Amino acid sequence: MKTVILGVSGGIAAYKSLELVSRLRKGGYDVRVIMTRNATEFVTPLSFETMSNNRVVVETFDPKREFEVEHVSYAKLSACFVVAPATANVIAKIAEGLADDMLTTTILATTAPKVICPAMNTNMYDNPAVQRNLQILRERGYHIVDAVSGMLACGDTGKGKMAEPKDIFDYIDNLLTPAGDYRGKHVLVTAGATREPIDGVRFISNRSSGKMGFAIARKAMERGARVTIVKAFTTATPPEGARIVPVETTAEMYDAVLREMEDADVIVKAAAPADYRVKNYSAQKIKADRLTLELEKNPDIAAAVGLRKGERKLVVFAAETNDLLANAAHKLRAKNADLMVANDVTQAGAGFDVDTNIATLIDASGAMTALEMMTKEELADAILSAVAAL
Repeated sequence: MKTVILGVSGGIAAYKSLELVSRLRKGGYDVRVIMTRNATEFVTPLSFETMSNNRVVVETFDPKREFEVEHVSYAKLSACFVVAPATANVIAKIAEGLADDMLTTTILATTAPKVICPAMNTNMYDNPAVQRNLQILRERGYHIVDAVSGMLACGDTGKGKMAEPKDIFDYIDNLLTPAGDYRGKHVLVTAGATREPIDGVRFISNRSSGKMGFAIARKAMERGARVTIVKAFTTATPPEGARIVPVETTAEMYDAVLREMEDADVIVKAAAPADYRVKNYSAQKIKADRLTLELEKNPDIAAAVGLRKGERKLVVFAAETNDLLANAAHKLRAKNADLMVANDVTQAGAGFDVDTNIATLIDASGAMTALEMMTKEELADAILSAVAAL
């Protein structure tokens, strides 16, 4: 989940920023609000805390702040810093590099994209000094969502009204999610290796790291999706912003996937669930010179999803060591999947616990697209584009 820092300065349009917070939250963004002291004269911090579900920062030297220097931590956290409304005063301070409160201190410390939404009396807006400051900010790479014309709070009519929250949201959303083809979609991804216990200390598993599943989750979020990850054991780090459902065994993953797929639009089975579980499991550590294990078949998660998917799109993987395309095409049909990602794990640069992969995409019509070696992040984008095109 990307974080938008919203700076609210002291103008009557501050009340409109409550709607902007609501739209950002509904769009899947985490919102942190910084208010100037003057802004609190128009709208209470409690109102923004209620809308954002995060504490509002006002004072630079807040005794209740977290131990980390807050303007630095917010600057690092920010995917985008928005000032709405931006008064003539705060625009001037930012243009001159003044940092005398939490808002101006933080915006000077961040390297994230910065969006300024002016709001003021029309004569102030037209003042050459204000226009010069806005031009300075444009030249420095700031994004300006310009004021619009209309009836102002003071009774004058002219340019100076803050842009509507919907238009500001659309600008931010397009800035942070330029592709946006998964906006409003829920993508369910499985990742990692399940573990099937032998006894109290041993288990059967495989070499899956979770890197491919996490890459798909990360790219889906970048393209606007809400993402849930059913996560078995992984050595990779899951992306921030995804909802994580932890599981251990294949049976647990089966139950979790069938439950979570109910409101999913796309299900990507990137995990490596164990095909078999130990039938003669022992809760105690087995101590024997020789050990014979009796295995029984685990439930087939992909096939179960394929039977229930309806209009949902199902993506499955085939990690093969021989007869790649024949085995993958058979698996695609057997699982009733919409897209198969087939890779030969014996090839250098493909397979488990590496940052690259070599894959062939096969859709339900039988069309095949052979891809060169690429990073798993690049392959994730290719898979998502293929699903979007179905």
